[in-house]
Formats: sequence, structure tokens, C-alpha cells
Amino acid sequence: MATTDIGPKNPAIKAGEAAVDYVDQRSGVKTGFKWFMFRNVPAETSWFQTLGFTAMALFGMQAVTGIILAMYYQPSPNTAYQSIDAITHEVTWGWLVRGMHKWGASAMIVVVFLHLGRVFFFGSYKYPRELTWVTGAILLVMTMFMGLTGYLLVWDQKAYWATVVAMNITASAPLIGPYIADILRGGPEFGPETLSRFYSIHMLVIPGGIATFIGLHLYLITKLGIAEPPYSHRRQAIEREEDEARRVAERERLPYGRREVPATAPATRPAPVKAEERS
Repeated sequence: MATTDIGPKNPAIKAGEAAVDYVDQRSGVKTGFKWFMFRNVPAETSWFQTLGFTAMALFGMQAVTGIILAMYYQPSPNTAYQSIDAITHEVTWGWLVRGMHKWGASAMIVVVFLHLGRVFFFGSYKYPRELTWVTGAILLVMTMFMGLTGYLLVWDQKAYWATVVAMNITASAPLIGPYIADILRGGPEFGPETLSRFYSIHMLVIPGGIATFIGLHLYLITKLGIAEPPYSHRRQAIEREEDEARRVAERERLPYGRREVPATAPATRPAPVKAEERS
């Protein structure tokens, strides 16, 4: 008998285990947690494989600091800049929260770029992980768009004219470019509607989309596993075996897929098929 089974359990522990079992029987949360957390990881993985988790941690920090800033920010052309100044100089620890949000956005974009670069150079985008690569590329685009929409919220001259240039570039795109620019501006010109629209996209639309695709990205990673790095000895051994099998098959193959008849086996013609057998 295991020593953990001897003696009565603490009532609080028993109540907690009962609550967990109650939820697990109706949702399978324990099975899902074990499936997500306890899985095989290649032996030769390194710190390069942690860039994705770093980007996700930075997104969490952006969400927390963004919620705090939203409590004091006023998305109006007359008060936006003043509210940012008040957050920086008057709110307790406001300068720290705003600095974490500002530099965290730049760090997140850099880390996501590095993560996709690592995936590309390691060949982790190949079969069967194509959808994982696609969701990661979408997350990169959404991260950059979140940085663009947040840049305008300061509402100073630098942010204003930088966004004007970005919208002009967007409007020059063929077919749907002008329509996208009008939707983002909230009209033909910059104004209160533009700031309000950028604020709502930055605070609601993009974070929700990023959270959704992060969940899908993690599901695909858990289902398909982490790709082995190119310097993995196991991966190199498998590739050598596949190359050797391919070379052997090419040496045995003759033109047009024909094979030589051995000299010991006499060539025989097939017996003619009678008319009754054909019918």
C-alpha cells in the first residue's frame, strides 16, 4: 500500500478533489490538461524553441497593461494627448505601465519575427505543419496591425502624420485598398471617428483575434508535436535512411519502368482466352 493512502485526508483537499472530479466528469478538463501538458518533446530542442512562448508572454503583458491604460485613457481628439500626459506624470506608476506597454509592443513584434524566422530556417513549416505556419503568419500580421492602431492613440504630431502616411499607402493598394482606408479612417478625412475607430480596433478586435489564433496555434502544436531541429541526430539518421532507400530504388529501376527477365526463367506467352471466357 502506498504511503499516500494511509490516514484520513484533509477535508479541504477532499473537497477540492471532489470539485475537480465533478468538473472533469462533465468537461474532461483533466484529460485535456494532461493531453496539452504531458507530451513528447524532441530531446535536442533548445532555447530557440522558446521564442513562441516568449511572444505569448509578451501578449499577456500587453493585455494587462492595456487594460490598466484603458481605465485612464480618453479616446477623443480634445483629450487624448492630455490623458496620455496625465498617465505618464500624474497617475501612480503610470509611467511604468505606459513604458511596459510601449516597449512591450516593439519587443513583441521583434520576437514574433524571430520566431517565424526560426521556424523557416529549421524547416518546421513543412508537412504536416503547414496550417501551424499559416496561423503563425496571420498572428504576425495582426501583431503589426495592433502596433499601427496603437501608435495613433497618443494623438501627437508624430503619430498623426505617420498614420496618415500608412493610410495613404493602404489606399494605393489595388481593388480593395481605398475601401479599407475609408473603413479605417471612418470617412474621407482624419477626425474624431478615426481615433475612435482605431481605439476600438486596438482594444477589442485585434486582441480577440490574436487570442483566438493563439489558441488554434497551440492546438496544432500540441496535436502535431514540436518539429525536430535540423541538427537532430535522429532526424539526420532518418533522412540518411530515406536517401539510401531512394538511391537503391533508382539503381534497380530500368527505363520506362521495365524490368529484365531473369535468364533462368523461360519467357512464356499467356494462354489465349476463349470466346466463352470473354463473355
